[in-house]
Amino acid sequence: MRPMSGHSHIRRIFFCEKLKTTMIKSTIAAVAASPFLLSGAAFAGPYVNIEASGSYPDGAYTSGTIETVVGYEGETEGGIGYYVSGGPTVTHTETSDEFGDVEFIGYVGGSYDKFYGEISGVTNDSDIDWGAKAGVKFVF
Repeated sequence: MRPMSGHSHIRRIFFCEKLKTTMIKSTIAAVAASPFLLSGAAFAGPYVNIEASGSYPDGAYTSGTIETVVGYEGETEGGIGYYVSGGPTVTHTETSDEFGDVEFIGYVGGSYDKFYGEISGVTNDSDIDWGAKAGVKFVF
């Protein structure tokens, strides 16, 4: 048996330190992921959604909106998903190249299995413009 050289001892210390660091990182990652393993796939709770959209008929910009809504989403024990949200919205038009008044927009929606639906309303001066959509989502 040969005596251990200084380089072998250093390599062994480096390997042990590297192994400890890797194990600590793995443990931290496992602890951080554990709530997701124990909970369901759906997340219920508050959210903020900032959305910008534009209209481009015939490829030319005509108008756009910016929405900033705060909402809450969840799922019942029966698997029915739901959400409600609302907040300010502002519209920009190309013809006047300016932003309009800040209005309020709200959404109520739900889903079950692959089916979903939504009702929305946005203030417009002294009126409310209503919208609705429904659909089926197929996942491949």
